[in-house]
Order: sequence, then C-alpha cells, then structure tokens
Amino acid sequence: MDWLRDLFKVGPDLQRFRKLLWLGQCGTALLLIVALVTTGKLSTGLTISAAALMVVQYLISRMLARRSLGQIEEHERLFREAESSRQQIEQLFAMTDMLQSAENHEDAGAILEATAISLLPEFRGALYIFNNSYDRLDLVRHWPHGEDCQPAEALVPGNCWALKRGKPHINDPRAGSLCCMHNNGIFSTIELPMIARGKVHGLLMLAINSDEGTKKLQAISRIARALADSVSLALANIALQDKLRTQSLRDPLTGLYNRRYMEDALERYLSIAERNGSPTSVVMVDLDHFKKLNDVHGHAKGDTILRDVAAQLVGALRPSDVVSRYGGEELLVILPGCDLEDAMLKAELLRSRVESLGEVHGTAVTASFGVASVPETSNGPSDIVPMADRALYEAKKSGRNQVIAANRKASGNGQSPRLAVG
Repeated sequence: MDWLRDLFKVGPDLQRFRKLLWLGQCGTALLLIVALVTTGKLSTGLTISAAALMVVQYLISRMLARRSLGQIEEHERLFREAESSRQQIEQLFAMTDMLQSAENHEDAGAILEATAISLLPEFRGALYIFNNSYDRLDLVRHWPHGEDCQPAEALVPGNCWALKRGKPHINDPRAGSLCCMHNNGIFSTIELPMIARGKVHGLLMLAINSDEGTKKLQAISRIARALADSVSLALANIALQDKLRTQSLRDPLTGLYNRRYMEDALERYLSIAERNGSPTSVVMVDLDHFKKLNDVHGHAKGDTILRDVAAQLVGALRPSDVVSRYGGEELLVILPGCDLEDAMLKAELLRSRVESLGEVHGTAVTASFGVASVPETSNGPSDIVPMADRALYEAKKSGRNQVIAANRKASGNGQSPRLAVG
C-alpha cells in the first residue's frame, strides 16, 4: 500500500493544516458527546465550544481548498510547460532529420524557416552564410517576407560582436546595450554564430520589435541555440559535400577541372553545338621544357609556375569556357561557340600571357598550342582532341612557343598545318 500513501503525500504546510483539521474534528466530536451526557450550563458551554471548533474547521477547510487549488494550477502549468517542451523537442528532432537531406544552403534555410516560424511565430529571422573568401556573410534566407522585412544583404564579420566573441549576443537599442554596427536601431536581435567542427559557417539572427526585447530574447535563447546548433551541423555537412564534389572535379594543384570532368563537358558541349549548328573549339596546351625547368629549379618552382599558367588561362577566358588539366604539364581548353579563327586568336593571346610569366619567375616560361574545331577540322568528340594533340606536336616540332591549327577538312590531309598569324 506504499503507492496509496505516496498518492496522498503532500507538502509540510498542507500536512500541518490537515493534522489541525483532524484534531479539530476529533475535539468537536468529543465535546458533542460529552454535551449529550451532561445537562445545564456545562452542556451549553460544551455545545458552544463545539460550534466554535466547527467554525475553525470551516476556515481551515477553506484554506486547504485554496492551497489545493493553487497546487492544482501549478501542476497544470508544469504539465503545459512539459507538453510544450516535448512538442518543441519533437519539432527540433524533425528539423534535424530533414536537415540530413539538405543538399545546399537554400534547402537548409527553408527547413530552418519552417521550424522557426512554428516554434517562434512572433520573431523575425535571417540566415547568413560565409562566402568562399570568408570576408563576408551573405543573406541566404529571411522570414517573414514583405517590404517591411528587408534585412541587410551582407554582413561584415568585423562588425558583429557575436562572431567576435564566438557566442550569442543580444542587440537591444532601446535598452542602450552594446549593438553591432549592422543593427538598424529599431529591432532587438539575438545573433548566434553557427559553429560546427571548430569552424564558423554562418550566423542566425532572430529579431523582435518590442520594448521588452531583451527579456523576450532571453526567454527564447535556448530554442535559438538549439536551432543554430542543428543548422550548423547541416552547414558543415554541406560544406564537406561541396569539398568532396570539388575534389572529384578539380585538380588539387592547379584548381582546374580534371580530365574526367573535361571529357564529360566536351561531349555535352559538342552535343549542344550539333543541335544548335554552332562551332566548338579545343586548344591543347603544353609547357615547353617543363622537365628541364623542374630539374634546374626544383619541383616546387615548377608547381608554382604551373599554377600561375593555369591562373593566366582562366583569367583570359570566358566563364563558359572550360580549362582543365589534361595530364602532367598538359592543359586543355574547351571554347564553346568559338570557330577555328577565333580559337586561334584566343590561343595566341594565351601564348603571350604565358610567355609574360618569364619576367615574374626569372626564367623562360613558354608553351606550345594546338587548336582543333568542330565542324571545321573535326567531326566530334572522337577526333577533336587527337587532332588538337597532333597540331600541338607539330608546334613542338616547329620550334615551340607557337600556335598551330589542325588541318581543315576542306583543305585535305596532304597540306601541312599552318601557323597562327601574330
């Protein structure tokens, strides 16, 4: 029967009042019994005393009732808080589960927005992510949407106290607290750096327009931290996926696309060119005497020159052009929408830019170029690269540091490849 005793167990105050009530009831019963067996003034006095005890019992009962109601209301409040916390935890778990499927920052921002609106409907929010250079945070998502809610498109890390301190910071201009430079002086905000695996990936900002901004922001700080922690892990996973994706497509030394990506891109561009009837050209590039350069100056110097050559090529071409490392010191450039004549001019420009690196590195830096084009010299993916490679071989044989184009199909195979003008 211990469970029954535990069920009726109460606090010390209520237990004391119950004892008094029980003693009063026993005393009243005793006085009434004695009054029944006696007569005269004694009986009257005992009856009056019993009535007084009954009044005291009534007052104690009223007090017990008020205390009990207070405890019931307190238990109901605790139950509601526990239920609210349970629902919040369920929503946070659901958000974490959804974030595992996020493929990019837009996906993560959409999931964060939906959860924040559900958990914190009276608060505005914004998600900022560091750019690739880590010198600026760009706005990825904000809510609610409308003309009256337009947060800054970008933030400078040096102007944010949350990022400087590495912990949440509350900006409340109405309370005269220390505010970040990007605070607009109207909204009270809490800013939380999103840190995962020892790296800051972004910033979560929650805002409210209220005279009690600090108090309200402090009340939701735990939920805000839970949101920031969950999304920060997702951002770390997205960054890792991007890194792995880049490593699968890029050459680690030069940062250019690798040969596997180049082959897929070339086939795709040539398919588009065939449908549109537009030309596509390929330029094969090979650094002259690169082995000798490595032997004389060391491989570190050779790697530096190769990276600079890659940068020169990328800097001189369009964003739609594809520059890849074909192998060793050989590079390959895909020029969509570019015919043979334009490709020759582009290759000559690239040759001169590569040659100009000699002054920077204090040694001769030159490259030979072979150019082929569909449909002028080649038919498709199967022969355009080999024809550009043969033209490159002719440029090497003819003295290096020059551009040679593959034979046009209309000119026949008997003619020798021709040099670029310039």
